Amino acid sequence: MSQNALETGTAEADVDVDSHQDSDVMVEVRDLRTYYEGDGLFGGTPVKAVDGVSFDIKRGETLGLVGESGCGKSTLGRTLIQLESATGGEIRFDGTDITMLSGTDLKEWRRNAQMVFQDPDSSLNDRMTIGEIVREPLDVHDWKTPRERRQHVKELLDTVGLQREHYYRYPHQFSGGQRQRIGIARTLTLEPEFIVLDEPVSALDVSVQAEVINLLEDLQEEFGLTYLFIAHDLSVVRHICDRVAVMYLGNIMEIGPTEELFSNPANPYTHSLLSAIPEPDPTAHKDRITLQGTPPSPRFPPSGCPFSTRCPARIRPPEYQDLDNELWHQLDTLREVLRERDRTEKSVTDRIRELLGKEPHFGTIDEIYAELFGDQAVPPAVEDVLDDAAELARGGNERAALDLLGAEFGSVCEGHEPDGAAEADDADAEEPVEPDYHVVSPSGRRSLCHRHDSDADYRKPEHVLDDRHR
Repeated sequence: MSQNALETGTAEADVDVDSHQDSDVMVEVRDLRTYYEGDGLFGGTPVKAVDGVSFDIKRGETLGLVGESGCGKSTLGRTLIQLESATGGEIRFDGTDITMLSGTDLKEWRRNAQMVFQDPDSSLNDRMTIGEIVREPLDVHDWKTPRERRQHVKELLDTVGLQREHYYRYPHQFSGGQRQRIGIARTLTLEPEFIVLDEPVSALDVSVQAEVINLLEDLQEEFGLTYLFIAHDLSVVRHICDRVAVMYLGNIMEIGPTEELFSNPANPYTHSLLSAIPEPDPTAHKDRITLQGTPPSPRFPPSGCPFSTRCPARIRPPEYQDLDNELWHQLDTLREVLRERDRTEKSVTDRIRELLGKEPHFGTIDEIYAELFGDQAVPPAVEDVLDDAAELARGGNERAALDLLGAEFGSVCEGHEPDGAAEADDADAEEPVEPDYHVVSPSGRRSLCHRHDSDADYRKPEHVLDDRHR
């Protein structure tokens, strides 16, 4: 990652502005939230699957949505077509907030938005013929006459590369690629304008993937469709998408034109994600950024920047700018361990063992310290803080230990959300900026990161992404 890309996130202005920038907006998403309440009697802490997302999708474009498993991509797609209910925010299709629709109005609107599911096997009913599966939406909406429905279905089968006589066969008689074509045909029956493609090729062989991708592109051109393309395969996303949104822990970390985002990522998470793309040439050298730990629970997301607990570019306090990188990583690990201990309910067995003076099964704080810092040269000032935190943790007060460590080693990245007060280099940016995002290029690309703040105390690039992260 270049210093310019990391510290300012500003891309060069010589890229072509998205060809769709003058198109009208079809889908407007504002502060969208989808939470799942707890299973307890009184609800408990909700799982924040989608947590305050805002973006637009323009008519006729393909917006890619990428991110790690569990980041909320599929939930966001299902919420956009109201298969999941939004907890808050707005989803406007051509100016109508569809989160407020219900009953007949919602049924009528669903003709305009459909979904292609990830698994072509489980999304088809094996007890129904292909004709019945594809015709079902027409039957539900009482579309014209039965004879016209059958004729329409056979035409659609022909459109997606199947044969009309397949109308009377069953799903188990088809390959994975053919089943996905059946799912696409079913999606097209009501002539929708907007389609959510939830990893439509991830379960298919590579050669079949190419055929389905080409089919989707041809259908988009023929019927004027608008896509939200959810995927793990970044090479596919780069091929088919006009713009890309990068998602992490229910938040959009960066969104902008595809080639610009791939060639010069502005957000540290985007940079690490793109570094994982396999290189076809086995002899080629590529810097791989390995993120430490696992994504936090969406039930207990970090305060401040969602990526702060794993970010290799997290801003350090000024007094610890020159602290050894390995020791800094171990301090982060200790804080994460204490967070998990603080949230975990002790079992009855562990409580009994404590009463009997025995060690609990999940280990003592001294064992954790020995594992993390046994081989480290810890400066006296840091050691004093660790000793005080260990004493609190031994007494079962992990929360107080966390507060102490946070006050000493905490970052601006953890304290509050990034402030998107920075202005774009071009006043004619592609789209309006939400308050929490920074505009990082003239095309209107946006990024959620404290390192775009003009007053941020940046670390040197060699400290930001050292060899331990590669």
